[in-house]
Amino acid sequence: MYVVVMGCGRVGSSLARALVRVGHEVTVIDRDPSAFLRLGEDFPGEQIVGVGFDRDVLIRSGIERADAFAAVSSGDNSNIISARVSRETFGVERVVARIYDAKRAAVYERLGIPTIATVPWTTDRFLTALIGDSGTTTWRDPTGTVAVAQLTLHDEWYGRTVRDLERAVGARVAFIIRFGQGLLPESKTMVQADDIVYVAATSGSVGEAVALAGKPPASED
Repeated sequence: MYVVVMGCGRVGSSLARALVRVGHEVTVIDRDPSAFLRLGEDFPGEQIVGVGFDRDVLIRSGIERADAFAAVSSGDNSNIISARVSRETFGVERVVARIYDAKRAAVYERLGIPTIATVPWTTDRFLTALIGDSGTTTWRDPTGTVAVAQLTLHDEWYGRTVRDLERAVGARVAFIIRFGQGLLPESKTMVQADDIVYVAATSGSVGEAVALAGKPPASED
C-alpha cells in the first residue's frame, strides 16, 4: 500500500516507521522540517514540508495514488480538514483522523471518517484501520501498556521455532492453542499447522507484530 501520513510528532513518526517496517510505501507531511528528525536517517519514505490540508501539498505527497491517509497532527481542525479533503476531493478509501475532542470525534464518525482518540495504543489502532490487519487484541492490561493478540501466520512459519517467530515479529509468544489444548511453548518449540498463536507485546508494537507474522520468514542468505 501507499500511505500518506500528515503529522510527524510522536504518533505520526511511530506510525510511519511501523508502516515501512511491514513493507508499505510512506510519505510524511509536516509544516516543521525539524519534525522529520524523529523518523531517523534511514527512513526511506518521502518527507514533504507544508500544511497537510493544502491541496497543492497533498498533490506533491502523491495523494492521488494513495491507498490510505492518516491525519495525526496536534490539531483537531487540521486533521479533520485534511481527512475530508483526502476522502472527498481525492477519493482516498481509507482515511483515519486523530481527534482529541471526544464529542467532535463522534460527529465525524457519523460523517464516515474513522477517528482515534489519544490513547496509549494509538499506533496499533491506526495500523489496524489503515492496513486492515486481521489480528485481534484479546486482552490489554489496565494501563494500556501490554496487550495479548492472536497472530495469523503465513504458511511458511510452520516448521519454524518459536524463537525465530519472536525475533521476526518483536513480540513474545505467550501461549499456543494446539489440538484444542493450551500450550506454554519453549523457545525451541516448533510452530505447527493449525496452531493458534498468541503473542504478548507492548502497546504501539502489536499491530506491527500482527502484520509481520502474516509475511513469510526473512531469507537467511
